[in-house]
Amino acid sequence: MSAFLVLKTEMERLNSKLYMENCLIMQENEKLRKKAQLLNQENQALLSQLKQRLTMGDQNVNNTPNSFTDINLSTTTNHASSSSRKP
Repeated sequence: MSAFLVLKTEMERLNSKLYMENCLIMQENEKLRKKAQLLNQENQALLSQLKQRLTMGDQNVNNTPNSFTDINLSTTTNHASSSSRKP
């Protein structure tokens, strides 16, 4: 019977030890979850900023005359005006 009590006491000790380890792991998981949430929010903010900059860059590109387009337009305009001069 005393062997049973020793085994029971040992099992209770191991159970308590595992319970404490589990509690520590859950606390660490909660800390990591909060950190991951903050990093996700930071990533979302950075992504939003990047999209805004890209959109602003696209607008600047669209508002800036393209030298190739200008050359083509002037060439087309010259051809059209010389064609209209012919009889």
